[in-house]
Amino acid sequence: MALTLKDMKGRKIGICVSGGLDSKTIATRLREAGAKVLCFTADLGQPDEKDIRDVAKKMAPCGVETVIVDIRKPMAEACFQVIKAEATYDGGYWNSTGIGRAVTTREIVKAMKKRGIDTLVHGATGRGNDQMRFERYTNQFAPEMNVYAPWRDADLLKEFPGRTQMCEYLAKHGIVAFPGGKKRYSTDCNIAGLSHEAEDLESLKTPMTIVETTMGAWPMTAPDKIESVTIKFEQGRPVALNGKKLSPFDLIVAANTIGGRNGLGLSHALENRIIGTKSRGVYEAPGMELLGQALRYVYQAVLDRRGTDLFNQLSRFIANQVYDGRYFDLSTRAAFAAIDTFAEKATGTVKVGLYKGNILFQSLTGVKASLYFEENASMEDAQKGLNPVSSQGYAEIQSVEARSMAKAKQVP
Repeated sequence: MALTLKDMKGRKIGICVSGGLDSKTIATRLREAGAKVLCFTADLGQPDEKDIRDVAKKMAPCGVETVIVDIRKPMAEACFQVIKAEATYDGGYWNSTGIGRAVTTREIVKAMKKRGIDTLVHGATGRGNDQMRFERYTNQFAPEMNVYAPWRDADLLKEFPGRTQMCEYLAKHGIVAFPGGKKRYSTDCNIAGLSHEAEDLESLKTPMTIVETTMGAWPMTAPDKIESVTIKFEQGRPVALNGKKLSPFDLIVAANTIGGRNGLGLSHALENRIIGTKSRGVYEAPGMELLGQALRYVYQAVLDRRGTDLFNQLSRFIANQVYDGRYFDLSTRAAFAAIDTFAEKATGTVKVGLYKGNILFQSLTGVKASLYFEENASMEDAQKGLNPVSSQGYAEIQSVEARSMAKAKQVP
């Protein structure tokens, strides 16, 4: 049974807030409804938030305390896991929001349980993916905890049909807020990347370039020179950038900076949402793209054809699971474990050149498990490696099947 505003009286609730107009409205209205309100926000290393403590300052006029949960380390670890699996979603983009919701909900639920919260409140709309992600993860980590979704509450939607009504309501409570001008799109971000959607981006007549990049530059404005970058991997994990060992969080930050200024990781997708609709998005993930592509060069060296095929199947499965709010499911963890088996041999150093959105291979060294041997691949020297004459027998065996198909008239 879905909870409504009338059910909030006397409950000790935890609201996931961003400090924006919606957050202020929900917090104030729930306090007015008699709920005991405590707000929570996550520090995900958001590149658009100069100081995460500003969220608490923005919420203070609503008469609420905001708990800031530092989840930068687990977020960086989740990014590394997804990079190791090369798990890009529909259209080949890095699903930064899906990753972020998994880690955020798990850690915020932990923080709420410590403070005796009995109901989690989120501000996701009834048309998107996040409502499903927030609620599924809450059910997994705190099955006893209730969930209230204000923007699926018909009475609340009737009370606040738009931003103007929210501002008018807050003004009556002495809280200054402005509806602001019409936004061209909305943005959600964390250390993994940014997703831009809605508003003007809902029209397919609108070019993706209306987006003002936050983490870097469009390729056409990036430097007109190649920047070389060296990345060292150990068992599928990046451990050093340009010869400098860094923690996972710091390494992703550095990769975002380098990849961003060179126009990497900008993508466009008409993605298939959990609830069955399609959504248009423009995405930024410069660091994920840089690290992910560099790791692909290592995998290309160490995986055989069948291994590559299975890896790709697991990668696609994990991407769908992360998108669907199933990051912590047993099947997802089993798939990650299988990826770890492949990644055991993915150790080496990759050097790439970055140029206006492109990643150019320069060198691959230190890959002891590489299946690539020049003597087998060479077209020049027949005295070493694979004897080309040996292929004659294989070709003849292949011909038996081909001729049988022709004889049986199975070939169009």
